[in-house]
Amino acid sequence: MTKRTLHNRKRIAMVAHDKKKKELIDWAEANKVVLARHELLATGTTGRLLEDSLDRPVKKLLSGPLGGDQQIGAMIAAGEIDILIFFWDPMEAQPHDSDVKALLRVAIAWNCIVACDQSTADFVLTSPLIQEPYDINLPDYSQYLHRRIED
Repeated sequence: MTKRTLHNRKRIAMVAHDKKKKELIDWAEANKVVLARHELLATGTTGRLLEDSLDRPVKKLLSGPLGGDQQIGAMIAAGEIDILIFFWDPMEAQPHDSDVKALLRVAIAWNCIVACDQSTADFVLTSPLIQEPYDINLPDYSQYLHRRIED
């Protein structure tokens, strides 16, 4: 089995639907000290709000509906993101629901740590593993990649 080491300084992607942005910003402010030890990335508006609120640099990607969700998905697949904090609104359909579903699918496919609500994000950030190296097992997709399509 292939492993990938998450280092002490984690790369944390942060995403929030419009109605969840304030909740994510409030959560990030409450966890400002811990988040300061890690590299933060975020989609469009969320990144700007986080940067202003935390008074520290955040790597800003495109807005989610304009490709930011897909950028984060690609970075997860490339091993460039360790944790995904995604406060999404389960009560409201999003115009880019297919992108959201694809992002969550790729995160799970690559064994990425994912928190979709404040409680889970709290558990992730307060875990002793957040501040030390951690080896994740990467799935073996070799059989899938070498499959043959039967006529």
